[in-house]
This record gives sequence, structure tokens and C-alpha cells, in this order.
Amino acid sequence: MENPHSILKKVFGYDGFRPGQEQIVSRLLAGQDVLAVMPTGAGKSICYQVPALLLPGITIVVSPLVSLMKDQVGALVQAGVAAAFLNNSLTDHQKALMLRRAREGWYKIIYVAPERLEMPGFQRFAQEREISMVTVDEAHCISQWGQDFRPSYLRIKEFVETLPKRPVIGAFTATATAHVRDDIRSHLDLHDPYEVITSFDRPNLYFGTRRALPSEKPRVLLDLVLKERDNAGIIYCSTTKQVDETTRLLQSRGIRAAAYHAKLDPETRRKNQDDFLYDRVQIMVATNAFGMGIDKPNVRFVIHYNMPKDLESYYQEAGRAGRDGESADCILLFSPGDVETAKFFIQNSGSEELDQEAQERIRRRDYERLRIMVGYCRTTGCFRGYILDYFGQKHAKTCENCGSCKSMYQHEDITVAAQMALSCVRRVREHLGYYVGKTLIVQTLRGSRDRRVLQLGLDTLSTYGLMRQLSVEKVRGYLDFLEAEGYLQTNPDHFTLEPTAAASAVLFGGRAVSMPVRLDQGPENEEKTVRRREPSLLAAQAEALFETLRASRARIAREESVPAYIVFSNAALADMAAKAPGTMAEFLQVSGVGAVKAARYGERFLRVIADHREKDG
Repeated sequence: MENPHSILKKVFGYDGFRPGQEQIVSRLLAGQDVLAVMPTGAGKSICYQVPALLLPGITIVVSPLVSLMKDQVGALVQAGVAAAFLNNSLTDHQKALMLRRAREGWYKIIYVAPERLEMPGFQRFAQEREISMVTVDEAHCISQWGQDFRPSYLRIKEFVETLPKRPVIGAFTATATAHVRDDIRSHLDLHDPYEVITSFDRPNLYFGTRRALPSEKPRVLLDLVLKERDNAGIIYCSTTKQVDETTRLLQSRGIRAAAYHAKLDPETRRKNQDDFLYDRVQIMVATNAFGMGIDKPNVRFVIHYNMPKDLESYYQEAGRAGRDGESADCILLFSPGDVETAKFFIQNSGSEELDQEAQERIRRRDYERLRIMVGYCRTTGCFRGYILDYFGQKHAKTCENCGSCKSMYQHEDITVAAQMALSCVRRVREHLGYYVGKTLIVQTLRGSRDRRVLQLGLDTLSTYGLMRQLSVEKVRGYLDFLEAEGYLQTNPDHFTLEPTAAASAVLFGGRAVSMPVRLDQGPENEEKTVRRREPSLLAAQAEALFETLRASRARIAREESVPAYIVFSNAALADMAAKAPGTMAEFLQVSGVGAVKAARYGERFLRVIADHREKDG
């Protein structure tokens, strides 16, 4: 009789579950709802795929993106699992055929977009067949507090209520604050759910920041990319224009790069994504439209060309690096202008499906998240610790694997500069009767002759021109630091810069203010090099065999028109190279080799290993 361990081994090729997985599987099989928060790469899919194969009926997986469904189903089919997806990438004929086969019992797992649950044809099918489990992937999309809120997720509960028998529900996400978890429980009507939050820590990821002016970013980016040689990577940009410009820059230097953003036609997006997944291009340059659910294990670096608007987005996007467990770099390029860009997006965001009050609530939430994100960019503490603090998890004081922990600081006394800046904010308020935004404060402090400055009479103030000898970036940097330290705050209603109660202690109470500056890098050009990678865990002979196996995998992938990692992951190849199996029984002991894949590819890989042994003597 099949059980979770036998399914895990036979289908997926693993000898044991990762932390947290077995408990989730057993609870779902027992009929208990589950809410699981597990970081990218922790193995969420196994948690619902294993019980799906043991439960009597069909499992419906609600997934937000076509690319995610395609990727998941492709991997399942390769492992011998009867799975399919239903979305708008299929023709009408293909949709009808898939539904007919589903009614006939062809599939154990069906992936659908949340909008599909509202369609009468799919609802009729779901009422005719036994639905044993509904899995909600990327469950944070259900929450207005989540970074990827999708209103259609709110109707999953209604779909479940239409079924003749309530299925067990599993909700999975990589990032979820307490607010988001509350929304998931409520909006999905989870019944006494088993909740698990595994560690968010990804020790193999190196986190670093580079402060760079907008004019410097292309040079800094090229420096980082060229150091990566042929390693696969993702570069995230905040606008489609920046994506296109960055892609052209890389291509002009002979780097195989492709673009991905919403303004490209669907066919181009699909082609570029496939080129990246199939290793035909080295780098994907994209907006945040790319990546949710993308499971490309060999991504060795993720670079954020611009600061994201919140820490959840950053961690999820950065987490697409190093999913194979090998070391990977996550570098964020930061300039003060990124903050203004993020504010613009927040100010102009909104959903027609939400009333004005709800939109305003979300906007206030987004400004608070932006403040936390800016704090990450400016922290002198451990970057990893900052992230783990945000998600409410304990950690060591230092991690020794981030740009901050590997740097040394000195503290610069900026008390006088702080007094000038805070005084300017107050003087402008006294003069005009209202507070203004950060840009006007910067212009006033630098003695700008901008028309608006002169029209408002700000050139008559005692604080006008106090910092005229400093660059715009330096002055803005002081203001950003004072905001991050709680001396200034941005009013979420009017987007004006205002002093807090703490400002009085600096202006009138004699409080000193110091700002940390990195000794090894300096404030203007941080982290000149990406950290040196850890040496390979494989011995020299195994390393040579690994490369031979990888070449063989690439040939098979081309023949079958699938991404290379769908055949076998890098981790599976590494274990294969280390064990060098000589028989089919030994081949089945390789981690990540299931029965179906062994039958399909075993003889071919065993020949490669035998030939390698013979050549090696």
C-alpha cells in the first residue's frame, strides 16, 4: 500500500522530507486544512503534490500565473504524474479537450487560474467529480495587505462552497506577515488550520547593496554581470523603459539577455521566458511581472537595478536565486531617486474593484512598507537579520554572509547637517503655513534658483543655501537618513516631509546625530565586488563527471524541448556525479531520481557514467 514516503521516493526520487514537509502532508491526508508559510526553495510543491497522489479524488491547484502552471505541470508529467493545466494560453479546442478528459478521470492534479473557478463549465465539472483537495498557491495574493493582491482570489471561498462536499484546503505562500496570514484564514474560511512557518533564512544567499547614482548604475551593473561570466541571472527593473534600456546595454556588450514586461506581446514574453528557462539566454531583464513561481534552480544571481517598494517583494524576487542550494548573490542597487519612483507607483496605484476607502487603506499600508524597505537599504546592521526581523524570526547578531557583516564602519557626526535640515523643514512650514515635499526642501537647502522656489519666496529664509556646497544626492541622503532614524516622516495623505517629536531633541535638546559610513567602500561607491563564491563541494573527479552529465542533460532537454532542470536538477546531477552509480538499482538511490525518470533516462546516464569511468582509467 502506498504511503507518503513511498510516493516521495517512487515519484520524486527523494529519500526523506525536508523540515516541515512531512507534518503538512500528514495533516492534509487527515483532512485538516493547512496554512504554510515557506520560503522560496523550501519545497512547498511537494507538500500538496504528495497528498494529491494519495487522496481518492482530484486536487485543484489555484495558481496565479500561466508560467507557474506550465512549469509545475511539466515537471509532474516528467515524473509520471497525470497532471494538466487549464488557462487562457490554451485554444478553445484544447480547453474543451482538457475538460472532457478531466471528466473522464484522466488527471489527479489540475492547475487553474482563480478566474477559472467562476466559469460555469468548470463549476459543472467540479460538481460532477470528487474534488478531494483545493490548494491555493501564492496564497498571499488573497490579501489586500499582500504585495501581489489579486481580487479574483477572494472568490475561491465561493467556489469551494458550491462543491457537493467540502474538500481539504491547503494555502501556501513564501512570504506572509501576521496581517496577511489573518486574511488568508478569513477569506478562505480555513477550518482549524494546521499552521507552519518554516525558517525564512536562506544561508546560501549572499545579500548586498550598492549605492549608485542613476548615471552610475549602467557601469556598476556591467561590472557585476561581467564578474558572473556565464552564470544565469535575473535583473529586476522598476519600469518597462528601464528593462528595455538595460537589455540593449547588455546585448551591446555581447551578453545573452532577454526582456520581460507587460508591454511586450504575449508571444514575445513567452519566447523570452522559454529562452531563459531553456538556457538559450543567460540573463532575464524584467519588471516584477516576471518570476512568481518560476522554478529555475541554477539562477546564480539576482540584481535589483532599482529598489522594490516593499521588503516582501524584494525577498521573494531575490529568493529566485540559488534554489538548487548552491551559493548565489542578491545585490540591490540603491539611489535616493528610487524612493521617489516607488512613491509615484504607490500614489498612482489602485483597483477599480475596490472602493475609495479600501484603496486609501492600501496606499497607507504601502507607504509604511516603503519606509521599511528604505530602512533595509540604509541599515548598517546585518541584512539577513533585518529581513528575518521583519518576518518575526530569531537570528544571530551577524550572519557573516552579507555585505554589511563583511564591512567595517565609522560613524560620521552629522549633527550640524541634521540641525540645518530639520530647521529648514520647520522654517518652510512657518513661511508657507504648510509642509512641503522632500524635493523642495533639498532645493531650498542647496540654494536652488528653481522657479517654484522663488515664487514661494523660499529664497528669503535663513536656511536657504545652507548646503549649497553639497550635491543633490548628499543632501537627499541626509534627509533619507533622518527619516529612516525617525526624525522626519512622510505624511501619507499629502506626501509632505514633516518633523517628528524626536526632531526637537536635535534642534533644542542637544542630541547628537551620527551616520555610519562604510570604511571599505565609502558612501558613494559601495561593495566594489561581489563576494567570491564558495568552492564546489564536489571533488575534482566528480566535478568533471558533473560537467559531462550536464552536457548529456542539455542534449536530452533539446531533444525533448523541455528546460534542462525538468530532466534532472543540478542537485540531482551533483549527487549522481558523487555516487557514480553503475547499475539501475544504484541509479535509483540518487536523490531526485524517481521510478519514471529512471526508466526514461537511466540507461542513457549510466552509459555516460561508464564511458567517463573508462576514459578516466
